[in-house]
Amino acid sequence: MTADYDYEALGLVAGLEIHQQLDTATKLFCACPTDLREPDESARRFTRYLHPTRSELGELDEAALEESRVEREFTYLAYDSTCLVEEDDEPPHRLDDEALETALEVAQLMDMTPVDQANVMRKIVVDGSNTSGFQRSTLVATGGAIETSVGDVGIEDMMLEEESAQRVQETDDGVTYSLDRLGIPLVEIGTAPDIRTPEQAQEAAERIGMLLRSTGKVKRGLGTIRQDVNVSIADGARVEIKGVQSLDDIADIVRTEVGRQAELVSVRDELASREAAVHDPQDVTAVFEDTDSGVVASALNDGGAVFGVRLEGFDGLVGREIAPDRRLGTEFSDHAKRHGAGGIFHTDELPAYGVTDDEVAALRDAVDASNEDAVAIVAAATEVAESAIDAVADRARTALDGVPEETRGANQDGTTRYLRPLPGAARMYPETDVPPVEPDPSEVPEPELLTEKVERYQAEYDLDAGLAEQVAYGTHMPLFERVVADGVDSTFAATTLESTLTELRRDDVPVENLREDHLEAVFAMAEDGDLAREGVPDLLTELAANPDQEARAVAEQAGLGSAAEDDVREAVLEVVERNADQVEDEGMQAFSGLMGECMGALRGKADGDLVSEVLREEIQKRA
Repeated sequence: MTADYDYEALGLVAGLEIHQQLDTATKLFCACPTDLREPDESARRFTRYLHPTRSELGELDEAALEESRVEREFTYLAYDSTCLVEEDDEPPHRLDDEALETALEVAQLMDMTPVDQANVMRKIVVDGSNTSGFQRSTLVATGGAIETSVGDVGIEDMMLEEESAQRVQETDDGVTYSLDRLGIPLVEIGTAPDIRTPEQAQEAAERIGMLLRSTGKVKRGLGTIRQDVNVSIADGARVEIKGVQSLDDIADIVRTEVGRQAELVSVRDELASREAAVHDPQDVTAVFEDTDSGVVASALNDGGAVFGVRLEGFDGLVGREIAPDRRLGTEFSDHAKRHGAGGIFHTDELPAYGVTDDEVAALRDAVDASNEDAVAIVAAATEVAESAIDAVADRARTALDGVPEETRGANQDGTTRYLRPLPGAARMYPETDVPPVEPDPSEVPEPELLTEKVERYQAEYDLDAGLAEQVAYGTHMPLFERVVADGVDSTFAATTLESTLTELRRDDVPVENLREDHLEAVFAMAEDGDLAREGVPDLLTELAANPDQEARAVAEQAGLGSAAEDDVREAVLEVVERNADQVEDEGMQAFSGLMGECMGALRGKADGDLVSEVLREEIQKRA
């Protein structure tokens, strides 16, 4: 299923949509900070129901319409760091200048042409991820290209958008969202359909990711960048796969989707040879009146029903694997679940789940199915069962044609699941509350590429190649450049950010609690001589445990200030005198052991170079 394919022969065409959050001070359409909060910190909550609206031409977007068929209540968590704009109770403010400037920097790195005037549009979204029922999006630049090892990949457009609300919890009745993430600026970069292999897709995504990080103005960490992949083969259809979290997953997802589409094409051909057909669903509740199946009995005991559909000529194909651990029946089940059902049963897998041979035979009789046919059933509340079986029948009919165009969600195992139909043009219409802006790229400097930073760090700061690359590609690169510009030793800054923090994390120190202002303060103390470099790990450990306090206060409480030279000499002298016999016998050969003892006595309060200098002097006096 995931074997190598002749992608050229299959006619693979792929493109990417990269969504990257920007690390701005405020959100895209209000002055709220872009910091994430914990749900239990919310100040209040409110609920909404969302419904699709018609476009200016009176059209309804099919994807939004299907999303709205399941009536759900949406609950939103608001914070002291969010405002009425996120709640859709106040008009949006002007487009954030910092976000626009960062987007223009990204455009330069991909040789894109900025638009003369950026107009904000509304994109209909009724899954609850936006309180208004739409997402605001602005075209910033078009055209451009990136390099890959097998040729350039065109960049079609770049949008500046507001991030959606963060999903916190989902139940049968609705979804809870957190407003802390809603409105964070992000760029959406869409490539041309120039990608021809899974490996090229991953390489293109990695290249775009490197260009984005080169600005030093994008957020880092899980969930801050998402990749959508559009995949099709010649006999298949365009499928948009959303929510790929890791760059490392892209190649596998493309391979799996190619295999899925190839299998669906094969199923189509087999169905055509059997002259297959999908019949109208019907109520088959009577078949299961005395059933021992827990799932079916539970639905009937709650006043529900069982609906079935005859899939003429489908026998053996509903259970056919089309992707790893996913079958054609899984596709049908995905559609049933979108309409509120728990899933489906079908005759390729029955008898099972408490359904008996006699019930299968009676089911076939009820829908007039032969042994060459398959039957799928849904057991649920009557309205849900009827709606879900209709969706199953519709999906079975598309199997007669091959691969349906649709939007799918990425699973952790590299497979995908059905989400909704592909959106159409009817989902976009102008935003009248935000005035247009005219981008001025002439005032935006072109960022230095990360690859160029690595070379500069080696030449300018004398960092070795490995450390230079760690710093340039690391999450603390902007902080490194700031503190070095303020006079902090580059090697000390680099090793602290890339080695010391890593070692502390391995020792289970919660370094994620450390803010940039913590680190800047620690560097300043070390540079001013108020903290020995050897005391930095201890201070960072204390700060991580007490993130609400200031670095100098924590250092004072923990006794981590820098010792004066007289105090250092006194401590060294005490160690030397305590080990006088060893010093007399070994001379400078005793240095190594005594150095460790001296540093321990000073407990990180003194710089190692100073301790070393004083210790050598004292040993030489007695040698």
